[in-house]
Amino acid sequence: MDRAARDEICRLSATELASRIRKSEVSPLEAVDAVLDRTAEVDPTLHAYCTPVPDQARARARQIGERLARGEDVGPLAGVPIGVKDLIATRGIRTTSGSPAYEDFVPDEDDIVVERVLGAGAVVLGKTNATEFGYSAVGHNPVFPATRNPWNTALTPGGSSAGSAAAVAAGLGPVSLGSDGGGSVRVPAAHCGLVGFKAAMGRVPVWPGCRDERYPGVSGWESLEHIGPLTRTVADAALMLSVLAGPDPRDRHSIPCGDVDWTGAPREAGIRGLRVAYSADLGYLAVDPEVRRVVDAAVDVLERDLGCRVETVVPGWEDPAEAFAALIAAETDLTGMRRLVDVHGERMSPHLVAMMRRRWTAEEFTDANIVRKAVVNRTARLMSTYDLFVTPTAAVPPFAVGIQGPERIDGREVPDTAWTGFTFPANLTGQPAVSVPAGWTRDGLPVGLQIVGRHLADAQVLRAAAAFESAAPWAHRWPGEPATRPELDASGSSDRRRGATSR
Repeated sequence: MDRAARDEICRLSATELASRIRKSEVSPLEAVDAVLDRTAEVDPTLHAYCTPVPDQARARARQIGERLARGEDVGPLAGVPIGVKDLIATRGIRTTSGSPAYEDFVPDEDDIVVERVLGAGAVVLGKTNATEFGYSAVGHNPVFPATRNPWNTALTPGGSSAGSAAAVAAGLGPVSLGSDGGGSVRVPAAHCGLVGFKAAMGRVPVWPGCRDERYPGVSGWESLEHIGPLTRTVADAALMLSVLAGPDPRDRHSIPCGDVDWTGAPREAGIRGLRVAYSADLGYLAVDPEVRRVVDAAVDVLERDLGCRVETVVPGWEDPAEAFAALIAAETDLTGMRRLVDVHGERMSPHLVAMMRRRWTAEEFTDANIVRKAVVNRTARLMSTYDLFVTPTAAVPPFAVGIQGPERIDGREVPDTAWTGFTFPANLTGQPAVSVPAGWTRDGLPVGLQIVGRHLADAQVLRAAAAFESAAPWAHRWPGEPATRPELDASGSSDRRRGATSR
């Protein structure tokens, strides 16, 4: 296959690629070979895949091709190559969780979501790199080389689903699975110019991740964690959710999903008349001026072009970052993790070791639950007035590889985790939330717009994301290529402080 034909396949959406495979215009093996060839060329720099399985992928592609030749229905992801985050269990494929403690671990079962994508005809290309146990929002861990951002390889792609985002942004598979306990699908989507969807709590079941007591570190975050897709288009996110969603008895939080037409929702009529609450900083976060500029312009599109009624709001809760950290610790197997730290601590991530060695108190854990309830209650009051709540996804554009985050934003000294403060409130509440590309900075770096819906209003979030995609498309933009249309800017934008309310 020549380079032009290869790259054409690698640029196809999952929806289009599956359609062409079913029509015999592209074979599953051609699709997998195209992506593997591009991966061999690009990934030595990006480090998106930490455990590739090319031989297994080719064997499965041949099998799917044979089934198609016999006229069998192989599923909606027919032959589509896919990456799987290294925190998600894959039977027979090494799953390290980015930790020396699991460096040689090979699960004996698939996560539910892996079962489902395989059942839908997908081809797993391998495991994608992630931070250690997902305990930070960047792309480096102690086991593998740091994942880099395809838009600028000196910068982080965000995380913890770092490799999944970098792979899709670079054309190393049209879709990938990530997990999101505090923004780990949405943050790398923002930093890599992608769609990252966290469905409402319980829509997508999780097992054994978060729930299997045999695996300290892997078994944490139960009330916070979600698994979701990273894609280039809203239609592909919807396609993936149509496969992933639905209850399973192994996940006690999982819920029926018959109220959502996943693939139909993005094609529904627009969002004119919806009431949208917008907060550029939640009332307390430091935000990079370029992020404000780009997101302000994106919000203008919602109002001016899509007919939404936008009001600037302060949601009314105090910064819950400390409570969020305590909730993570409370849902962690501290006894088991401390044993791992005793054995592997010299090689583990320093911030993770410090968290495990901290002497947490019962009051810190119960106080955190009270803060969570306050955020949930104030959010419910906010969403009784508004259909959607929009914010930046991340407070800063991509930054240098190797750090947890900037310690100064817009002239303010901040903790190095403060830049992630927009995303984890939706994990506290369980609301559906998506990050879509809002635009690009003047330096050509992606910026994300987060759209949060009411409780269980996944379909409306998909519809809003699709409407914004239609009004301000992004999928034509690829790393390393010049823009082909004028980018959104804030010139002539309305004063976002008018009509401000406080809750």
